[in-house]
Amino acid sequence: MKPARRHARMALAAALLTLPTVGCVRRRMMVRTNPPGALVSVDNQIIGTSPAASSFTFYGTREIRVERDGYRTETIRQRIDPPWYQYPPLDFITETLWPLEIRDERVIDVELVPKETAPVAAVVDRAQQLREQSRSGVVPAPPAVGAVAPSGPAVVLPPPQQLPPGGMPLP
Repeated sequence: MKPARRHARMALAAALLTLPTVGCVRRRMMVRTNPPGALVSVDNQIIGTSPAASSFTFYGTREIRVERDGYRTETIRQRIDPPWYQYPPLDFITETLWPLEIRDERVIDVELVPKETAPVAAVVDRAQQLREQSRSGVVPAPPAVGAVAPSGPAVVLPPPQQLPPGGMPLP
């Protein structure tokens, strides 16, 4: 081989080795809420108030929790699938050999729902009804989700049976 070609190849190899960002994939996830200002945590790690962003290394399912006073706490399981260039063997090329930076940015939007609070008078009335039913031995059916008043028929329990000293009920 001629010395000129050898020197050219060595110069090219040296130039490739000195590139500052060879093979780099930047992954970033942003969580936005409506209204903004909610506390955001990803996989039980607080990342800030919305809009909040965090970098990540691995793809997969993330648990995102969004909390704000006056709104329901939302917990979302969001699957983040890898792009085509992150499947083997292409991932080796993009992570180590590709000379430019690749950005993979994901945006997750969460709509916050205001909390529904029952009026104080309705809660006090419900408590009084339950007190009266417990004194009379009546057990109400469980209320429907979000309901304040009982919605089903009541069940009357028989009076408690006294056990003899041996602990077995009498026939």
